[in-house]
Amino acid sequence: MQTSLPLSATQLAAYSSFAHTLADRVRPLSRKWFRHPLAVDTKADDSPVTQADREVEAALREAIARDYPDHGIFGEEFGVSHAEAELMWSLDPIDGTRAFISGNPLWGTLLALLHKGKPVLGLIDIPMLDERWVGAAGVPASLNGEACRVSGCSELRQAILYATSPDIFAGAELAAFDALAQAARMRRFGGDCYSYGLLASGHVDLVVEAGLQPYDYLALMPVIEGAGGVITDWSGQPLGLESQGRVVAAATPQLHRQAMRVLGAAVT
Repeated sequence: MQTSLPLSATQLAAYSSFAHTLADRVRPLSRKWFRHPLAVDTKADDSPVTQADREVEAALREAIARDYPDHGIFGEEFGVSHAEAELMWSLDPIDGTRAFISGNPLWGTLLALLHKGKPVLGLIDIPMLDERWVGAAGVPASLNGEACRVSGCSELRQAILYATSPDIFAGAELAAFDALAQAARMRRFGGDCYSYGLLASGHVDLVVEAGLQPYDYLALMPVIEGAGGVITDWSGQPLGLESQGRVVAAATPQLHRQAMRVLGAAVT
């Protein structure tokens, strides 16, 4: 965590309250489309998008523009506005669109507030389960208002490893992930952002992914760090807007170091 806070505790508390308001506002919008007939389009990167994704992000943007017109917005569906702003919101309206369109409830809405490009506030909302994780700089992470904490697992051979899908890895990445999975206690797939919430609450010890976009991971960072965990790219560098989308999140620095040694073959 940062040793000096870029925003005051009062400011962070106000922005955290606003993030809750945003998540509350769009929960009914995403829920109304879930498990109902919905046209699915394919974006240029071959990822799916639905009316639900667009409607939720539009509502988030409208609320931010009304209450904080000087803030920037970086969203999955409608891009960047006010890119020069010191404070910017990162929006992933439905993280886990493939889960959403297949009736799996483990999708979520991700909100992050960035100060000069660094996330200082993150929110993971899981509408169908009524679960919400929040993390802010200098504040313990919480699940539904109660403090949460990572497991403390420090040995790879005891770790429960999650990834959204084996399809997100290719070539050297896939070989490295397979080696990591062989060394771990068990591996499971699925979950998208929900896996990181489980990590923050001590149920999962390690999450490893590739091919992510900034709006996929920026909101996760304050939550994982606020719960006592570690989250970086596969080189051990802090994640940011320019990262290449390889993410490793671990319950402890010791477990993180062990995972990094295995994943290093894919980044050298």
